[in-house]
Amino acid sequence: MEWEMPEAALALIYTTFASSEDAEGVARALVGAKLAACVNILPAMTAIYAWQGEVQRDSECAVLIKTRQELVDAVEAELTRLHTYEVPAFLVIPVTRASEAYGAWLSSQTRAAAAPGGAC
Repeated sequence: MEWEMPEAALALIYTTFASSEDAEGVARALVGAKLAACVNILPAMTAIYAWQGEVQRDSECAVLIKTRQELVDAVEAELTRLHTYEVPAFLVIPVTRASEAYGAWLSSQTRAAAAPGGAC
């Protein structure tokens, strides 16, 4: 069966973690639950940010979560539950184009979204 990319079918989610170990734990949980097809962990970056009235500097790793748009809310809930940060970054980047083969693979590796009322 050929895969056709509906409008805004795929999403890329950007977040950060204090360590690659923390990121890997969450990545494994998301992929294991079929909420994401793939999670890329990009280690060793410096973050400069404002927190509680002070400018902070920390080492972090960036994380890219590849999923379907209809799973974004479930990914956010799981990420919030598992993340060690009080306010984790959660930025959703809509995917406007993907190769047919990649879109089909990503779709096949993620679960169906819950139906209204919570049933699967």
